[in-house]
Amino acid sequence: MADTAPVFARSEFILGGQRSGKSRRAESLARQWLDADATHRAVLIATAQPWDDEMHARIARHQRERAERVPGLATREEPLALAEALSAHTAPTTLVVIDCLTLWLTNLLMPASGEAADPAAPQDALVRAIATAPGPVVLVGNEIGLGVIPLGRETRAFVDALGGLNQAVARACERVTFMAAGLPLTLKSP
Repeated sequence: MADTAPVFARSEFILGGQRSGKSRRAESLARQWLDADATHRAVLIATAQPWDDEMHARIARHQRERAERVPGLATREEPLALAEALSAHTAPTTLVVIDCLTLWLTNLLMPASGEAADPAAPQDALVRAIATAPGPVVLVGNEIGLGVIPLGRETRAFVDALGGLNQAVARACERVTFMAAGLPLTLKSP
């Protein structure tokens, strides 16, 4: 009988449109990781910030539902220092899920303080952290470059920055999966 144990990539980047199944795939990988060995741990690094009542309620709902779907998946919140958070939580027996890179970039480029950061240094630090992580890493991000050309200068700059981030992370990851209608399409495989 063939071994049917799941094969985990050292790093996987899952991208797709809104409600495409990206986070569910990441959760599924975390659940498989936890089920594969009693010594395994899984940590989700969440980048969302509750700036208004709707987002606060959305985050709370995601936390409740995620806890039901993947018991044992710890959650840490880090809206800005993503490379540092990854480095702090990664270990050979710990799978780290980062959800989501799009919100992280939004936090850098459009902060509540109005003091936007240059995303180049944090992006480079994140790519290095992915490359040196001793345990598996799963990253979730949006692909927003498939639609119409945005009208505003700031929106076009954000779409350009996200495209650059997505390309850098895709180069750094062993596996890249595109999600559409809940279905995975492998773009890059080890």
